[in-house]
Amino acid sequence: MSGLQLLWFLLLAVLFIGFFFLEGFDFGVGMATRVLARDENERTQLVATIGPHWDGNEVWLITAGGAMFASYPLWYASLFSGFYILFFLVLVGLIVRGVSFEFAAHAETPRGRNIWRWALFVGSVVPPFLLGMIFTAIMQPLPIANDNGAYNVYATFGDQVNLLTVVGGVAVTLLCLMHGLNFIRLKTTGPLRDRARRLNAKLAWVLYAGEAVFAVLVFVFTDFFQKRPVSTSLIVILIVCAAVVMHVGALQNKELLSFIGSGLSLSLVVGLIFNGLFPRVLIGVDPANSLLIKNASASPLTLSIMTGVTCVLLPIALAYFIWAYVVFHKRIAPLNS
Repeated sequence: MSGLQLLWFLLLAVLFIGFFFLEGFDFGVGMATRVLARDENERTQLVATIGPHWDGNEVWLITAGGAMFASYPLWYASLFSGFYILFFLVLVGLIVRGVSFEFAAHAETPRGRNIWRWALFVGSVVPPFLLGMIFTAIMQPLPIANDNGAYNVYATFGDQVNLLTVVGGVAVTLLCLMHGLNFIRLKTTGPLRDRARRLNAKLAWVLYAGEAVFAVLVFVFTDFFQKRPVSTSLIVILIVCAAVVMHVGALQNKELLSFIGSGLSLSLVVGLIFNGLFPRVLIGVDPANSLLIKNASASPLTLSIMTGVTCVLLPIALAYFIWAYVVFHKRIAPLNS
């Protein structure tokens, strides 16, 4: 395994962490339009908190997929073909969610606006749930065939939908909702802000139970604790600690502390997956057919060119994101205030 191969494995982890950290609260705000908001005025207030950011945050997923395609083409091809239906449904959910913002804003009747608000809610629940299923599915051994260097994943329904993947999907969805509630606390004034704090404090107890179940399932259904016992145990402990930080922030009304805690929880879940996979990218039922970093990556020349381009473009992209959040930093007040 070369240094560039390791670098791009780590960069992919960073890109997916960035996606779940940023788009995670977007999804959570979309869920909150039904879970937290009580009327159309409050839903409009919630949508305004993510209006300038949601489409930019989704770019992190596109970037992560494109980077995987260029740096690890075998991983990209095997993963997307093996989980084609789930990825297709994720795409449908993102499309429905994306158009709901514009269609709701231009709806001519309350009924039409309500339909598109429900589309926003559904489009905010489906993608994180299915992405959680996909990411937890690749933690388990999969039926992989090595056909003369082409690694084909023949994932059955049971490989994609099982106890671990369902719990993983629910966990990611719950974390996104709580991350969104913390963002609402940072970005709103009025009754929504306090209700978001109270709901987050209650959901924390559900999250603790879910994390305990998830840790047990990871131990039973994956080899993460056997292959990397120290680092896996440490990350699991850190996930729980991040949840505690988020809970304390809700109880003590420390908004930024809660937001950091929920963001770290999502980030550490992604870190747990990449840590457990290393040095593999897909785990085969037959270990000999596991797809490894060293044989899944693009050529050294491709990785070198990508590294150079990234060094130029990444600071520009980060500067844009920081600028956008600075410009739209003000809190959103209720419409009837």
